Amino acid sequence: MTLEHLTKDTFKEKVFNYEVNKEWKYAGTKPAIIDFYADWCAPCKMVAPVLEELKAEYQDKLEIYKINTEEEQELSAMFGIQSIPSLLFIPVEGQPQMAMGALPKETFKQAIGEVLNVR
Repeated sequence: MTLEHLTKDTFKEKVFNYEVNKEWKYAGTKPAIIDFYADWCAPCKMVAPVLEELKAEYQDKLEIYKINTEEEQELSAMFGIQSIPSLLFIPVEGQPQMAMGALPKETFKQAIGEVLNVR
């Protein structure tokens, strides 16, 4: 299952239009995870198949997007990405939460349940 890669334009459309809204307002209708990654990053390559498995397991309950930090430097800067992989967990209501590093699948599942309220 291929995950959708976001550009600045698709990010503004599907996640948050930061050029219009000053306060965080999620544009999506389902909780989401965004994986900030780079092609050369070894830990990012370890996370990628885990995210694909999670997308297959949760299917329509949750969106999982990827943002290439090399190509989308403005988005990376906006979220203050210092190390990759960085993962942004976005609930439908409330503030997003950032996690860093190559998380194990169980940690993802725990965050999906606790932060995103998806079972």
